[in-house]
Amino acid sequence: MSAKSAISKEIFAPLDERMLGAVQVKRRTKKKIPFLATGGQGEYLTYICLSAMDPENLKTRKGLKRDSSSTELRKSGGVTNKKPTQASITKVKQFEGSTSFVRRSQWMLEQLRQVNGIDPNRDSAEFDLLFENAFDQWVASTASEKCTFFQILHHTCQRYLTDRKPEFINCQSKIMGGNSILHSAADSVTSAVQKASQALNERGERLGRAEEKTEDMKNSAQQFAETAHKLAMKHKC
Repeated sequence: MSAKSAISKEIFAPLDERMLGAVQVKRRTKKKIPFLATGGQGEYLTYICLSAMDPENLKTRKGLKRDSSSTELRKSGGVTNKKPTQASITKVKQFEGSTSFVRRSQWMLEQLRQVNGIDPNRDSAEFDLLFENAFDQWVASTASEKCTFFQILHHTCQRYLTDRKPEFINCQSKIMGGNSILHSAADSVTSAVQKASQALNERGERLGRAEEKTEDMKNSAQQFAETAHKLAMKHKC
């Protein structure tokens, strides 16, 4: 199981949240932490996660304790397929030597004020997130992972925020426009299917012509054999 799948299952699924996307990051400027909340010093991996919750689940959770299981929520009718109305950005950490993940800081999507892609002219793994009460400078594990996360984040903001959407600055056009990775992938698959279909049709046509030629040769051979037999019988007589 990948780290992101594990985060979705361990951090968000028990609370009936859906993880929409995540990006592994590290600070561009290292921040020294002398003492960790887990009771010791150590290295850790950081993930910025985007999640959403259905409105029915939100209402149900108000009457349940924090440690309520997802099974209890499902029994109460909290799971639906309706569009989520509450989305959030969560900082999740995995400390060195541990297989589990820890939910750290969390912001509502409405608190996001600015998303800075740093450089609109080239692929860059660096980005900044500005919230109402926080500002973080990050570098993603790869530029493509950052790009995918930005596309999901931009789409989520456009779809679920009605007022005061965050400002996306210094971002590449492929993030803001319709030429997303998902669309490109879909186009690539469609193109591949069309090419394969065309190749099969052409192959079928070639096979058809080969069968016709084979049938003609067979008929010609039969005619030749019949003619030769007639000549042989005539000569014999």
